[in-house]
Amino acid sequence: MLNQPLADFALPSTGGKTFKLSQYQHQRLVIYFYPKDNTPGCTTEGMQFRDRYAEFRQLDCDIVGISRDSIKSHEGFKAKLPLPFDLLSDTEETACRLFDVIKLKNMYGKQVRGIERSTFVIGKNGVLVKEWRGVKVPDHVQAVLDFVKTL
Repeated sequence: MLNQPLADFALPSTGGKTFKLSQYQHQRLVIYFYPKDNTPGCTTEGMQFRDRYAEFRQLDCDIVGISRDSIKSHEGFKAKLPLPFDLLSDTEETACRLFDVIKLKNMYGKQVRGIERSTFVIGKNGVLVKEWRGVKVPDHVQAVLDFVKTL
């Protein structure tokens, strides 16, 4: 997938919109996948992307977050933080399959399917140029920003 053009996909987005990857052909895009709204790690990650959002925009780069939560859940999460970028609902796991982020995880001694925290940078030509998988939240957003600055 790396250094390859991505297939277009569409997902429902906060604000009553529909996100289409093809609409971002002329700018950079950070897509970050996170397990669940209103959980500690996902809240911290969202706030860190929020706090650096203006710096990403100065580099002609937008950000979207994706999880399997509903749009209703996303709207509440976005308002609570408040996030300046959209959150996409992938209840059917369309983008999750495309980016291969669904993994078996151990939760309270049981194996469950869930999103592996992952971040992807798509270049202006729709090509995937960088990926981080199994992300640990501390310092991650800074690493993404540092990479986007090199483009």
